[in-house]
Amino acid sequence: MTDERTDLLRRLSSEGLQASPWSNGPGAEYAAHSHTYDKVLVVSRGSITFGVAKSGHAFGMRLGDRLDLPAGTSHDATVGTDGVECFEAHLPAGTLATESRLRAAGSW
Repeated sequence: MTDERTDLLRRLSSEGLQASPWSNGPGAEYAAHSHTYDKVLVVSRGSITFGVAKSGHAFGMRLGDRLDLPAGTSHDATVGTDGVECFEAHLPAGTLATESRLRAAGSW
């Protein structure tokens, strides 16, 4: 694991989050869906764009960016041209704020 990936995983762990790796190839698309749990997602390589229907925002994410998605938030996603690798943690519903939030690399 690269130093950057190790650092991202350590930062998530310092918040008590147990993150798992997740990845997909270039151009993969995910139709709109939601989860019964809160989700924290951090990009460790490549890029991905999440669309959030409620706010109308599209969150473009790259290395080190973090997206907090509250339970029940309808979202879709499109993987960038180089694929994507992420760390993802699941939390009980209601743990995160009620609005989706993108935090840029280095700001969390």
